[in-house]
Amino acid sequence: MQEKQFILGVLVSNKAGVLTRISSLFSRRNYNIDSLNVAATENPALSRMTIIAQGDDGVREQVVKQLRKLYDVKKVEVLEPDNTVLREHLLIKLKVTKSTRSEIVESVNIFRGKVVDFNIDSVTVEITGESSKLDAFIKFAADYGIIEMCRAGALAVRRGGVSLYDDEDSAEIL
Repeated sequence: MQEKQFILGVLVSNKAGVLTRISSLFSRRNYNIDSLNVAATENPALSRMTIIAQGDDGVREQVVKQLRKLYDVKKVEVLEPDNTVLREHLLIKLKVTKSTRSEIVESVNIFRGKVVDFNIDSVTVEITGESSKLDAFIKFAADYGIIEMCRAGALAVRRGGVSLYDDEDSAEIL
């Protein structure tokens, strides 16, 4: 079977040690996490994780089964790419000169980014979007000189009015 990327939406207890147990599950099975984002939800007792990994259908099914066995995991769902809004966040600091400043700022606008810090010799840019958009901006920015960058893991939610809470298990989660 062919390896492909899969996206998991996971609701977990918002308490210490949960992230360690989940990352250990991947590590023990020698599965890599491509992207991980975790934060508290509208319910302070829960955190939501977006996990992106790669593997064939068997790997994906095994990961989902193993995650569901963990006590603090309340819900695991495979998010289908065609029915998911997926966004990443990038902060990137670039070298600038008088001659490159306007070209960089114009390009930031084309990428629908925002200049969040501006100095005589550098500019810090914030861009949000799909992975390919961030990759394209990084490739463009490399010619000017990247001083540093920080890229957050992806966030993902299903399209439409449905959520991870929508099913018969919702009462147990909340």
